[in-house]
Amino acid sequence: MHALATAYVKGAEELHEVRRIDLAKLDFPVLRDPGVWKSGKAVESLHEVHAAVDWADHLVILYPLWLGDVPALLKALLEQVARPGFAIQPKEHGLYTKLLKGKSARLIVTMGMPAAAYSIFFRAHSVKSLKRNILHFVGVSPVRVTLIGRVDKGDAYRKKWLGKVERLGRFGR
Repeated sequence: MHALATAYVKGAEELHEVRRIDLAKLDFPVLRDPGVWKSGKAVESLHEVHAAVDWADHLVILYPLWLGDVPALLKALLEQVARPGFAIQPKEHGLYTKLLKGKSARLIVTMGMPAAAYSIFFRAHSVKSLKRNILHFVGVSPVRVTLIGRVDKGDAYRKKWLGKVERLGRFGR
């Protein structure tokens, strides 16, 4: 995962300014109360993440498929970031204004199974959920997806994907 992130950044830095956030290095609480989420108050340890999301025109989220879904820590981060007052603004009748309009995203998802099996048999369930229920909900669109299956296939396959991801970064997609 880190090699893919590094490849994307390498390509992107040729033509774009990049800010990289390493989720594994962040320390923040998991939300356990909807009232805390609704308060809209950002956790101090995530100010850098909020600033980066606010600054960016294009977001890239790389993650391994974990038990068929996004890893729990990524979901916890998205719950912290996609708060009222930052990502959405409540309106009447339970509706929301999308505050992150104008931003696009790229999801890069790795997995052990063939990507076609995930897309066809599992219908890319977690990716669709992340796009619709979080990113589109807050206004991020378009959201493009890169699925990398069979990550254990070997060095030549790995190098091929590193090159592809670097090209995605170069073109800011």
